[in-house]
Amino acid sequence: ERLGIAFEQLTQLNPRLVYCSVTGYGASGPLRSKAGYDQVLQTMTGMCAMQAKEDGPPEILYGSVVDYYASALVAAGVSSALYERTQSGLGQHVGVSLLRAALTMQSARLVWAEGEPREIGRDMRSGGITGIHPTRAGHIYISANTPHFWQALCEKIGLPELAANPRYASVRLRAQHHAELVPLLRQALAARSALEWETLFGEAVPCAAARAVEDMFDHPQVAAEDMITDIPDPTLGSYRGFTRAIAFDRTPGPQPFAAPTLGQHTQMLRDTLGSATGQ
Repeated sequence: ERLGIAFEQLTQLNPRLVYCSVTGYGASGPLRSKAGYDQVLQTMTGMCAMQAKEDGPPEILYGSVVDYYASALVAAGVSSALYERTQSGLGQHVGVSLLRAALTMQSARLVWAEGEPREIGRDMRSGGITGIHPTRAGHIYISANTPHFWQALCEKIGLPELAANPRYASVRLRAQHHAELVPLLRQALAARSALEWETLFGEAVPCAAARAVEDMFDHPQVAAEDMITDIPDPTLGSYRGFTRAIAFDRTPGPQPFAAPTLGQHTQMLRDTLGSATGQ
């Protein structure tokens, strides 16, 4: 708006224009001019509180999840608007904000039925059964919400009697009795390492050993999907990095390349602009 190139000005020049803006909090409201930052929005919208241990302080999710999801919403929103334009012939303004992204990621929890108290439980971790647990070496995440996976988990850890006990016959019941179940589960998990359990559970129990991101560079599944490659860099020589987020079979796009150095493309741009203007 300050530069005179807001959507309202430019759409007068080109009604087919698809114009996307990304803000911290949106285009209206009391925070419309406030700068937005990923972890600020995490903290504001309850994400950090949801990550807290029982009776523990809120915890940040490192990895800039709000920023990255906002960019995914930009791609989806612009693509949708371009497709709609093929039907209507008109462009439109596409508004994305970090606040909207943070709440969209939590939309399954962002439901408040009429008559419910403020302190309604929004924990979707099944009372601690589904979640991250310590093992003899390392930690492992286990998902055992369905009857099939709950029974498989009990059998794999050597406690089939838990699956047969009617006290634990549903997710709700297991959550009610988590204080007695979780210690039994963790005592059994202490017999092996996280990687050993991951192998033993196989496809019978959804799980993953907790790894550092560095472990992904040489993970066989990542290698099979061609997600890591060597990228030449004029300063570093080369480095290993991520390839692409989406695998297009017909139009895969260019190989990943390093961020340009200061002034790297200046002369090329001058030559290109000069040719375009005839100078």
